[in-house]
Amino acid sequence: MATQKKNGFMGKLFKFFDYNRDNRPDALEEDTTPTLKRYFKVLGRRFWKLVSLNLMMLPLVVPVLIAIYLYFAMNQTPTANTLLFPQLYGANTIQSSTESTFLLDLFGAQLNVPVYGVSTYIGIGICALLLALTFGWQNIGSTYIVRNMVRGEPVFVWSDYFYAIKRNLKPAFLLGLLDFVVIFLLGYDLVYFWNQPSSFWLDVGFYGICAMVILYFFMRFYIYLMLVTFDLSIRKILKNALIFTMLGIKRNLMALLGIICITAINIALFFVFSMTPLGIAIPLVLPLLYYMAVTSFTCAYAAYPIIDRYMIEPYINQNNEEEEGIAGEIESSTEE
Repeated sequence: MATQKKNGFMGKLFKFFDYNRDNRPDALEEDTTPTLKRYFKVLGRRFWKLVSLNLMMLPLVVPVLIAIYLYFAMNQTPTANTLLFPQLYGANTIQSSTESTFLLDLFGAQLNVPVYGVSTYIGIGICALLLALTFGWQNIGSTYIVRNMVRGEPVFVWSDYFYAIKRNLKPAFLLGLLDFVVIFLLGYDLVYFWNQPSSFWLDVGFYGICAMVILYFFMRFYIYLMLVTFDLSIRKILKNALIFTMLGIKRNLMALLGIICITAINIALFFVFSMTPLGIAIPLVLPLLYYMAVTSFTCAYAAYPIIDRYMIEPYINQNNEEEEGIAGEIESSTEE
């Protein structure tokens, strides 16, 4: 009995680390209802494929990391940390006193800020341009793979990734460029209104931008999924994505909750490992192995059943009805 338990445990352990098990499609008799239980089942089965996919998605992050490094790590100069410093310094220079000296010491703390030069702007511009030009292709390749995982189909990360890009080369580029511009504008507007002094109209603008950010965040669950599944124009894709965002609000919120949980796990790991001799190296590297792919899979698992319910199933049912009608006509003509 003990031997059987041991073999069962070791068998499950080897099965978990079996990389090739991801190539098998779901069994025909398996329940494919998009429930929470099946989400964890498929996630465990395809985990190593998701790790491979995440490594292929790193070009989405590398230009951003390089741009951040260029932004903060170039030449720096000490700058006053408060707007009161120039006035206090001038008053203390004209006539020094105990009060002005105390206030100058209190508000005279300085902060090192980056000094931007031509090389900094050129480097950040190159990173932004590279990311913008490849944004759609990288998203379409990863979306095609996670969609096949959700559908229970065999997945071959390398070949499927580039197959999806090749098949959707032009529309993926145009949609990705539009997606990149919208994300940049929404992020810029959000930062702009956040830094403005409070007033009625500025507050209205800020909350309006927040609403647009949330809406577009959910729309992106569906945009690339529809592109890899249907032959639609970009206008129709955006229109359908807006409709599906409303129709699938429950699944969208569940996906958001899943992303929050995944992010919380990464933050918890950061604090746990930061207190060990290993420092923060491991928690900084771990998300580069799975975070983007797992969150993409979570979004696709929530969104694809909505697309299947409202776009694929009606089409299949319509074709079945047409086939049944044609068969009925053939039978009646034969009887006559």
